[in-house]
Amino acid sequence: MNSIDNRADDDLWVFGYGSLIWRPGFDYLDRVPAHTIGLHRSLCVYSFDHRGTPERPGLVLGLDFGGACRGIAYRVAAVKRAATIGYLREREQTTAVYREMMRGVWLEGQPERRIEALCYVVDRGHPQYAGRLTHDRQLHVVRQGHGRSGNNRDYVLETVKALEALGIVDHDLHVLAERLKTSTGAHPADA
Repeated sequence: MNSIDNRADDDLWVFGYGSLIWRPGFDYLDRVPAHTIGLHRSLCVYSFDHRGTPERPGLVLGLDFGGACRGIAYRVAAVKRAATIGYLREREQTTAVYREMMRGVWLEGQPERRIEALCYVVDRGHPQYAGRLTHDRQLHVVRQGHGRSGNNRDYVLETVKALEALGIVDHDLHVLAERLKTSTGAHPADA
């Protein structure tokens, strides 16, 4: 049993930085804007399941090392802790590309309030780790990606829309979203 599982009597905090912002999929008591330091949101994970396939991967977000990240912290009642962890593992760990970690997160409007939250941090040694791709390469991969949760383009656009609603500007993600909105069809290099 790891440190995430052995706190069954405590409420669980979960840090969302991508699709968990707009589609958490679990019951929660509180939803609070928050940030973490030492990790940043990055479109750095090839998706072989939710937004792509091994033959035509998509790209999804991961928390990668360095910088800082603004997102949402969810507080889950202790009684729903095990079920929520189970749900998140089924959703986030289909290919074990993330490391499940408890990390320090600061709640917005409460700078003195630091909590420990469950975070899904990319495993840089995993074959699906894409690293930092050029905008052109991201555009190509996202346009081709489609998996069991839908097309990759919608994932990027929904995430940007949710970030904008929170007043968060993620420059690289916004650039990609604008290119996705204005691009039609495949470019010759995408064929």
